[in-house]
Amino acid sequence: MLVESILAGSAALGAATLAGVHAFMPTSQLYGATFTHAQDQKMLALTYDDGPNDPHTLNLLDVLAEFDVRATFFVIGDRVKARPDILQRISAAGHAIGNHTYSHPNLALCSVERTCQEIQDCEKAIKDAVPSWNSGGSSWNNGAQKIFRCPFGARRPATLKVVRELGYIPIQWDVTCYDWKQTTAERVAGHAQRQITGGNVILLHDGGHKMMGADRAHTVQATRALLQRYKDEGFRFVTIPEMIS
Repeated sequence: MLVESILAGSAALGAATLAGVHAFMPTSQLYGATFTHAQDQKMLALTYDDGPNDPHTLNLLDVLAEFDVRATFFVIGDRVKARPDILQRISAAGHAIGNHTYSHPNLALCSVERTCQEIQDCEKAIKDAVPSWNSGGSSWNNGAQKIFRCPFGARRPATLKVVRELGYIPIQWDVTCYDWKQTTAERVAGHAQRQITGGNVILLHDGGHKMMGADRAHTVQATRALLQRYKDEGFRFVTIPEMIS
């Protein structure tokens, strides 16, 4: 009896651990379908989380413009509210804008009601700053569905259900660059280069979820290095809506 109880407890613990791993695994489809990769092996999508962020989002926009590349920015609503002018510049440059919640909570731990409110509040902040967002008249989406990325990539089945009910496509990634911590441009670019095989969705950060002004100079420099290398190799950098379509 004791042995059976121990085995049952171990099995339950193992199942819980596995479930927790899949909640954060960006490419896992256990809890529902998410977009992580394109069929076209010559496409790459640069995606940036946690902005807008002064000054690094602006510096990044300059680098992207230099290479005539469009990227995708998953923005936090309270940062948009603080700096709508930066979001307006993102939109005016033709980049894609995605919803990344209003305050960047771990949605795997949030109620359905909190998840819904976070997404709706972020959407309002985006639309207040860029009224044409997802209206069919904006420069990037051509009427495509709205896109959403979970903070930390964390989700559970109920999370993705809410995301879809609100009209969003959930977007994850398959290349992680670890640029959210103190590091160097060389390390960020190196992480990307070891994982890029073609058709990849690349996770980078132009901001930090804890505060405005997070240092992302290394991300800006790494972006330049990636653009130089992979453009020379014949890859096409596209937005997530372009990649999906």
